[in-house]
Amino acid sequence: MRFPEFIQDKGTIGLVAPSFGCADEPYKTCMNAAIDRFKWMGYSIVEGPNCRRNDGIGISSTPENCGKELTEFYCSGDNDMLITCGGGELMCETLDYVDFDAVKSAKPKWYMGYSDNTNFTFLLNTICDVASIYGPSIGAFGQEHLHQALTDTIDIFTGKKKSVKGYDSFELESLKDEEHPLVSYNLTEKKELRLFMGADEVNRVPAFEGIITGGCLDCLANLVGTKYDNVKAFNEKYKETGVVWFIEACDLNVMSIRRALWNLDRAGWFENAKGFIIGRPLAGWKQEMMGLDQYTAVTGILGKYNVPIVMDADVGHLAPAVPIVSGARVNVTADSNLTLEYSYNV
Repeated sequence: MRFPEFIQDKGTIGLVAPSFGCADEPYKTCMNAAIDRFKWMGYSIVEGPNCRRNDGIGISSTPENCGKELTEFYCSGDNDMLITCGGGELMCETLDYVDFDAVKSAKPKWYMGYSDNTNFTFLLNTICDVASIYGPSIGAFGQEHLHQALTDTIDIFTGKKKSVKGYDSFELESLKDEEHPLVSYNLTEKKELRLFMGADEVNRVPAFEGIITGGCLDCLANLVGTKYDNVKAFNEKYKETGVVWFIEACDLNVMSIRRALWNLDRAGWFENAKGFIIGRPLAGWKQEMMGLDQYTAVTGILGKYNVPIVMDADVGHLAPAVPIVSGARVNVTADSNLTLEYSYNV
């Protein structure tokens, strides 16, 4: 695994929009505020041509434009890392226009985003053997008061921190809207991890480690069996180390979560699994359908591996989320809280 250099003081952050851009409110104001914050911190900002566009379907612009922007900005020497403008719906359609050979040959740089950006954060790991950061889009850094999750993320991509811990509470309903674009997280819910060893719930799981990768299940299930599915080769390369999978879901209900995990499982993706970190599902939170809930949706498929499964973790769409250095070697401890310790000597 190749690891990018951490961004230095007075470095340049590139903004790209391979999924949604920041053309409309409240996202435009959020991005402008984040740009002001990073400039105040001493960084330069360069924007890709699609960052403020909304002429695409489910993404900022056409798939051709988005793929071209992503390739050119990743391969460019004019920026030191990339942060995405947002998630979206159809970033998968840009993949045919991303030059993965050029990306693989380029000097590695940090690419950060989540949700629909799984289409690049995950493929950087599995196709290009390059680490990425599963973390916030640019607008989150425009909040009036940065939550620790956001300062943790900055400390990760600047190299000041190599371990992160989960947070005490989370939000179910964001207060951000056009009239209140810069409000902080609405932390109304107490975080409580659910821990499983295989299919059995336990009070504590043993520490586990491996190469961490994964992302949004909505996107991962869509990649199975395509020409972008390089997981078999990835598993073979890292079979001695094993894989820690982090998985979270956005639009999927509990039945869809189970079907998607079945799809990944039957494709052999989890054959070297050392453990699973499952984020709080957005659409499936506390949902029950025909005897299935968010927990049995997972354990019914993954329980057979008899490895630790950490559920309701601080990962994904129900903020705040810990930054995941996807592709790093990680040591995971979980009891009342989740701790991730990253190592970059993979």
